[in-house]
Amino acid sequence: MQEVLDRVENLVHPETQVREHGIDLTVGAIHEVAGSGRIDFGGDELDEAALEPHDLTRRNPDDEYQWWHLDAGTYVLQYNELVTGDEHARLLLQPRNKLMARGVSHPTVTVGSHLPLVPLTVGGAGIDIKENARVSTVVPVEAGPTVGDGGDDDTVDADLVE
Repeated sequence: MQEVLDRVENLVHPETQVREHGIDLTVGAIHEVAGSGRIDFGGDELDEAALEPHDLTRRNPDDEYQWWHLDAGTYVLQYNELVTGDEHARLLLQPRNKLMARGVSHPTVTVGSHLPLVPLTVGGAGIDIKENARVSTVVPVEAGPTVGDGGDDDTVDADLVE
């Protein structure tokens, strides 16, 4: 767990975000895709999609933090936190269960030396997300057993191998 803690910077509230199995990441901005991008085979015609910040609103006039109201659709999520370190030392970025239970998700991806913008899919009736809400978790990538390490699961059926 220490290897994850050493790589995540700009925590909003470490006492809440650092948990036994990983570190919760908080939403810093939500964008709408306002114009199409381009992707090709070789990368010569690669073009970024145009993103616009999604509007924030206050539920009450004296609220310190604002909310994003998201209708069903796809958005782009940006985090408050930064991931640093070796590009080859991977972390696993996954949506929090509390997010998924409300019909919202994003892909689970491995992260190297930086935290990417992430597509956020909102289903059904939508969702309200408060500034700095904990929406994702980064955890260490755990390597499973490899073939040949002597475990019982290494047995290979010879009929399947040509």
